[in-house]
Amino acid sequence: MSDAVEIRAVDPAHADARRCFEAYFAELDSRSDTGFDPDAGISAEPHELTPPAGRLLIAYRGGEPVGCGAVKHHPGAPSEIKRMWVSTSARGLGLGRRLLGELEAEARASGATVARLETNRALTEAIGLYRSAGYREVAAFNDEPFADHWFEKAL
Repeated sequence: MSDAVEIRAVDPAHADARRCFEAYFAELDSRSDTGFDPDAGISAEPHELTPPAGRLLIAYRGGEPVGCGAVKHHPGAPSEIKRMWVSTSARGLGLGRRLLGELEAEARASGATVARLETNRALTEAIGLYRSAGYREVAAFNDEPFADHWFEKAL
């Protein structure tokens, strides 16, 4: 059924991007015991998610945005996976794994040999996905206040 989902690159300033980010932030805020403030953490601003600096992917099902993920490139350093989110209406379709795979491909295409990401302990599904996709937990590589787990994967 995940074949009915189309993933495409989208301008981070597009209304669909804002819609996905707002839903992602609201979910993080509701699931975390500390709440979530997107302005307090590591940036993922539109100019950082636009080629050549990065890319934003949005998943569409029936023309509606149901997931997103982004990658920030750092020449000569690991790329960062950011803003991974799948709507509750599209969970269970393997969409998170598809998005992650496409973001890793974007990182490889930029010349990165490692992808990194961080996440909160409340996001148990994400932690399970990252581990099953070959990410290993590492020491904190940034000062993201919302993160409890830091992961990386050789590409």
